[in-house]
Amino acid sequence: MNSRIDLRGAAWESLDSRGLRDTLPRAELDVEAALDVVRPICERVHHAGVTALLDLGERFDKVRPSSLRVPVEILQSALETLDPRVRAALEESIRRARLVHVDQRRTDTTTNVAPGGTVTERWVPVNRVGLYVPGGLAVYPSSVVMNVVPAQVAGVPSLAVASPPQAHNTGVFTGYPHPTILAACTLLGVDEVYSVGGAQAVAMFAYGAADETGAVVCEPASLVTGPGNVYVAAAKRLLKGLIGIDAEAGPTEIAILADDSADPELIAADLISQAEHDELAASVLVTDSEALADRVDEALKRRVPTTKHSDRVSIALSGRQSGTVLVDGLDEGLQVVDAYGAEHLAIQTRDAAGVAARVTNAGAIFVGDYAPVSLGDYAAGSNHVLPTGGCACHSSGLSVQSFLRGIHVVDYSRAALQEVADTVVTLANAEDLPAHGEAVTARFAPPSPADVS
Repeated sequence: MNSRIDLRGAAWESLDSRGLRDTLPRAELDVEAALDVVRPICERVHHAGVTALLDLGERFDKVRPSSLRVPVEILQSALETLDPRVRAALEESIRRARLVHVDQRRTDTTTNVAPGGTVTERWVPVNRVGLYVPGGLAVYPSSVVMNVVPAQVAGVPSLAVASPPQAHNTGVFTGYPHPTILAACTLLGVDEVYSVGGAQAVAMFAYGAADETGAVVCEPASLVTGPGNVYVAAAKRLLKGLIGIDAEAGPTEIAILADDSADPELIAADLISQAEHDELAASVLVTDSEALADRVDEALKRRVPTTKHSDRVSIALSGRQSGTVLVDGLDEGLQVVDAYGAEHLAIQTRDAAGVAARVTNAGAIFVGDYAPVSLGDYAAGSNHVLPTGGCACHSSGLSVQSFLRGIHVVDYSRAALQEVADTVVTLANAEDLPAHGEAVTARFAPPSPADVS
């Protein structure tokens, strides 16, 4: 890791909260610029449907699938030919994810506000969701699990998955998403899968898609979730309102808060594991021990050249989004990681659980030496679709709640309304909306002569 930011002593004293946020490493993600690219793509999908989607797949993914929707027999073949060890691993990942997400279910709650007056909050799943699974430098069947499981637990009645067609697939899988992704869908009972990637996938879920005969191939969705590149994020921003979205996910990131008790080899391994996602991935170490920082750098020098994706890792670690932040103590370190709001925050300090309990901004927190981020990626049971780019200060990761809507049901008797009528009328008049009050008093006015006759 080549860069260091020294926030000790006078450097710390000179920073306010805004200055601290601006000082920390962060990947550049110009979603606004990407909007100019995705806008015509989304318009093409809106007006030309399936034809546009096939053309765009051929243009961006270098392959034209024989059909937009993956045939059921292809999905079944993907599962039948899946490596048994991978199948067993996916099944265990699904089992653990279900355990955690089932406990997130919400229950309807009725509050007795007054005699004869109740408000019930009902939790209702969205009618249909589009789940996006990226397929660029890596294959992400784990993202199928993380998107599908909470949607199913929430009770979403209709869900579909989209993932880019792969030009390097062979045999029956040519032009379809990676077979491991297809197998994961099949394991989860999802048979509506589309060979569509990027911004065009978000547009397909937003507008729906019909073929040249006018037959609907993909129905529009109410909500689109799942990570993706800057163009996926831009399409979500462009179409938000027409559809609900989970987040505008940016490059993945890890921050590690460590003191001099931490193992530099473990820290180096964790930083590398995140950096292998892509060249924009952020790996940040925050520590009050310069000696530890030196030992981590030494471990990185040994480990990076031997890892499979060493070129990608090296670029990510040396980028402006990665680095080591030196602080005076643990209290300052906690302020730094809260200002950073990491997607993944690892705590490798004495009393790691106690330190983790003091964190307020993070997508997910990984406590101690035996909870690496990669555990959360696959088999902790937690969800790995998490807020990036500092959005953890106001947003949560994907959960069952992401797919539910709270609906208030107001049920008042005549007596209950009459008891509070004066309050309503007073506030309506205070807002200069007298008709609001009259909508209440009209219910208690004596019948007019015309009504009697």
